[in-house]
Amino acid sequence: MPTDSTVAANRPTDRILSEGRLALKFTGVSLLGFVVDAIILRIALWSGLEPAWARVISLTSAMQVTFVINRRHVFRAHQAGSIPIQWLRYMTSNGVGNGFNYFIFVAMVSTHWPVVSAPMFALAVGSFGAWLINFLCNRYFVFPAARKVAERVVETARAATSAPGRP
Repeated sequence: MPTDSTVAANRPTDRILSEGRLALKFTGVSLLGFVVDAIILRIALWSGLEPAWARVISLTSAMQVTFVINRRHVFRAHQAGSIPIQWLRYMTSNGVGNGFNYFIFVAMVSTHWPVVSAPMFALAVGSFGAWLINFLCNRYFVFPAARKVAERVVETARAATSAPGRP
């Protein structure tokens, strides 16, 4: 027999709130990754590296930090799955997100349209797109345990919308 807490945990609104908290945690880790990226980029530039190579080193380092934190604390997948496979999926999917970020930035800046071509606006749009891609990839591709939770959310939502007495 289900308890009050298990019934409450299966309500669609509780699932939505849970996903929101997960996205908020992911955002916090993303911001930490940005700080790590910026610090290492600054150090690499100071040491005389060319900007493109400095960026490769700083971004790769930030991705390592965010992998560890996302795996352990955000998606709680530290006991689910192979670390090398999760790492490879993480680097691949986040590489796609970061590539999207760069592409959007360059495309927008090169339009030379007012506002749209402003570098900070283009950075914001590209960064949001990358965040969305990276969150969804991490949620459904990198950490398999998260996929099972998502499937339960969909099942719960379907059951709630097809309940007897609902139009």
